[in-house]
Amino acid sequence: MIALRDVTFQYRSDSTPVLDGVDLTLAPGALTALRGPSGCGKSTLMYLCGLMLTPQDGEVLLNGRTVSHLPDRHRSRLRAASIGFVFQDAMLDTTRSVIDNVTEGAAFTGRAPRDIAARAHALLAEFELSDHARAKASSLSGGQSQRVALCRALVKAPTVILADEPSGNLDRANGDRVVDRLRDEAHRHGTSVLVVTHDDRLAARCDASIEFEVLSAHRSAAP
Repeated sequence: MIALRDVTFQYRSDSTPVLDGVDLTLAPGALTALRGPSGCGKSTLMYLCGLMLTPQDGEVLLNGRTVSHLPDRHRSRLRAASIGFVFQDAMLDTTRSVIDNVTEGAAFTGRAPRDIAARAHALLAEFELSDHARAKASSLSGGQSQRVALCRALVKAPTVILADEPSGNLDRANGDRVVDRLRDEAHRHGTSVLVVTHDDRLAARCDASIEFEVLSAHRSAAP
């Protein structure tokens, strides 16, 4: 579970806060959509949940423990072990193979390499990407890259998944498939899943939907 408590964040000390007094709880076992206009700070909130940014005020809790102000190396370990990311532009290493991209992050979880490889191949098969496992990531289409990014997030069985526009590069059928898979991961394994999206259809398929304007006005929100 991820929770934000009275969190304020600004990129520069002399700038207007992007988030101001935000309270948010992402419940275990739920797929939650975060919606709002472009540029309002949705991705910033996701990076705070993922321990990639540190709030100026307030705290971020992971599984009940305050973690937002831990040293960088400790937060990096927590991200590797507990948080899966699906970035909007996939952010694959195009110089490496697809299978290496999927397994790379899981190497820091402490799981056996054989188990990681088996799970990675199973996920690639699930998303019809097995034929590309040994190909360079640079050879993939945008939609294929997005599905590889999802496999990378799922392979380490994280307790939290954060996805930024995960259906943005996908056709309708594959977009529905990704949402179904994220919802299944939440319901079957108790994972807290946050999806940042402009897609009304995707949001309608989630367990809960939060409008960003509610978050940014010193109010609390919980699925």
